[in-house]
Amino acid sequence: MPNAPVIRSDAPGSFAWGVFHERHPELVRRVLGALPYGPDQRAAVERLLTESTSGVLEPPAADGPDAARWLAWGEGLWGRPWGEAPFLWAESWFYHRLLDATGYFGPGAWQGVDPFAPFKDAELAGPAVDEELAALDGLDALPEPRRTDALLRSALWGNRADLSFQLTAEPGSGPADADLLADDSALLRAELQRAGGGRVCVIADNAGRELLPDLVLIDHLLSTGPVAEVVLHVKPQPYFVSDATTADALAAVERLRTAPSPAAGAVGRRLWRALESGALTIRTHPFFCAPLPYHDLPDDLRSELAGAALTILKGDLNYRRLVGDRDWPPTTPFRTAAEYFPSPVAALRTLKSDVVVGLAPTTVAQLDATGAPWRTTGRHAVIQVRTHR
Repeated sequence: MPNAPVIRSDAPGSFAWGVFHERHPELVRRVLGALPYGPDQRAAVERLLTESTSGVLEPPAADGPDAARWLAWGEGLWGRPWGEAPFLWAESWFYHRLLDATGYFGPGAWQGVDPFAPFKDAELAGPAVDEELAALDGLDALPEPRRTDALLRSALWGNRADLSFQLTAEPGSGPADADLLADDSALLRAELQRAGGGRVCVIADNAGRELLPDLVLIDHLLSTGPVAEVVLHVKPQPYFVSDATTADALAAVERLRTAPSPAAGAVGRRLWRALESGALTIRTHPFFCAPLPYHDLPDDLRSELAGAALTILKGDLNYRRLVGDRDWPPTTPFRTAAEYFPSPVAALRTLKSDVVVGLAPTTVAQLDATGAPWRTTGRHAVIQVRTHR
């Protein structure tokens, strides 16, 4: 596979530069406003913001959280400006440092307190969630494969196109479908059928409202499809603002169980029983918060994923880690970029960063001709699959 330049954040005006110089300052403002952190935590967070925008990468203290791993992961980067590090690496280090600054790693009163929990909790409790979940009452009326496709698209689009829209719209008729730049839905359904009672791994992305359709899809696979077991992989600690942890996954299951919608409640109860029986397992691994692409999977996690009939990766960050956060020509085949992955793999990804592969030349030409930043707005999405064949 040919190399492409690694994306960095040192070019003013680029998307990656904007993350550090525009998005992170706003994030810090929200984090410090959401919880009553004391002077020490607030000062540490402000120092991190200054360092990450105008300073150099300081190595972790010897007694810092996960110091040995981070020293190794950052070999050759320490002492250099933040913008010279790979964008994916620098973002991961920023969030690790943010947790440390807020006292998450302890010891102390703030140990284990998720700085992003207020945002996640507010989203999951919103009244719009009940309205969307009410659409599940009509799910059984949909024939296959339209039911599976509706749930796939709901999981794909997250907050943009709610479940009720996906269940009522005819296939290909909605604005979201027009923005689907690559659609391997049929191949994904075929891979699920080929699972033959095997295990499917789902590597989660966001918590809150976006995790609910992922869980509804998992319930559908377990209760109506050929899948005998689903493993939901989540982050071992808060990461990238809204990424799902075990606590977030359990909160989402409980949100389904207690929803006014009879169908949503039934989904939540089935998921609860699936967790009790082992048909659904929640797992995590330190590598899910590592600053590395999935090409560098550790042996134990690689072995676990190799045993899956299919791995479904959700979201933008998982996509960047799957294909490599590089400036690939967007026409690079998805199979080429994901060839190394140890199981058949499917990506459900809304575009929110620069990297993308697997697009037709005509699609790229049309999008580039608009002059709009189509790779980063979240308007467009892909469903891409790489089989073993």
